[in-house]
Amino acid sequence: MSSLKKFFKGPLAAGLAGGFVVGLLGWVAIAAGWISSDSGSPSTAVAAAPALSQPAAAGDALTAGQIYQRGSPAIAYVEAEKTGTSSTTGLVPSNGGTATGSGFLIDDQGTVLTNDHVVEGSDSVTVKLGAEGDTLDAKVVGADPSSDVAVLRVDPGKVDAAPLKLADSDQSRVGDAVVAIGNPFGLDLTVTTGIVSALQREITAPDGFTISDVIQTDAAVNPGNSGGPLLNSAGEVIGINSQIATGGGQGSVGVGFAVPINTAADVSGQILDGGEVEHAFVGIGGAGLTPELADLLNLDTDAGVLIQDVTPDSPAAKAGLKAGNATIDIGGNEVRAGGDIITAVDGQEVAEMEEVAAAVNSYKPGDTITLQVVRNGETRDVDVTLGDRPAQAGD
Repeated sequence: MSSLKKFFKGPLAAGLAGGFVVGLLGWVAIAAGWISSDSGSPSTAVAAAPALSQPAAAGDALTAGQIYQRGSPAIAYVEAEKTGTSSTTGLVPSNGGTATGSGFLIDDQGTVLTNDHVVEGSDSVTVKLGAEGDTLDAKVVGADPSSDVAVLRVDPGKVDAAPLKLADSDQSRVGDAVVAIGNPFGLDLTVTTGIVSALQREITAPDGFTISDVIQTDAAVNPGNSGGPLLNSAGEVIGINSQIATGGGQGSVGVGFAVPINTAADVSGQILDGGEVEHAFVGIGGAGLTPELADLLNLDTDAGVLIQDVTPDSPAAKAGLKAGNATIDIGGNEVRAGGDIITAVDGQEVAEMEEVAAAVNSYKPGDTITLQVVRNGETRDVDVTLGDRPAQAGD
């Protein structure tokens, strides 16, 4: 691994559990993720999706077998017929023109959640719930590439399964026991176990933007698990299994990533409410500072986020934020020096790019945030009115 790692704190390299690999980034473009439940989601969005459960008490913990027995009837085997070329950088496991993945039932209206990359570009989708369910035609109600969430709908009259309960993923803790159920390599209703390995990770969405607050797990997930649930010890969903780090191989090495269910519940609620999913956009790329990097660059602060790029005509550009203009080489890696250093967002100190991304992701387009920046040794506040995210990163 290059020496850049000791200077830049960025998201882990990861690959979609459905198939494609995302490269390691030392800095990321922040086009902000998506709106959290604290940002004022419409009340109809809450009604459209199941209410989040309270954390389970220790005495409520179930065995993996009990979780499987109770939850497996609601696990979906998803098949998507794709005659065209997918716009993503890879595909989920396929047999000819059929891509396969996982999903799960979330209400009594026949609503199934899965990953966007499972059904993206499909001409038709079918869903089979549990071991005994019939194969049903499914409608793609909507999908959001920025969070990798898709909402499917099947005829509820043909469904004989209780929906899974959704937990509050913000209550998840490192070390919590988890269970994953899905269809790796087409092997339907496979259950694996593990723990929450880490929280607040970032992964790259199919449209190239970042997904914040991602849950890392060592429960084995592989191609075909995409879209399936990651469940806590009470059998409640805390995330949608979406990506894996492969270490250059093809399968699980014990580093999987799940989109938090709070994110998915908010996004699915907006989709089911008939509206477009909103994502705030600021338009910067940056690198988290360390004291060593600050010393090498002779900076006036040793903590914060050094702005590397500002997208032209973006909210950041309109607010006057400055990127580095002097390129230097550090251990064979180019760094842009001389740009603004973000030290706080709305009064909350930040030291890593992930923290800035998560902060922006909690707002809607049109909201204004205040960035505390250091420029030429002076600290100032810069108000930025957030915009709408472009269709693809870099647009």
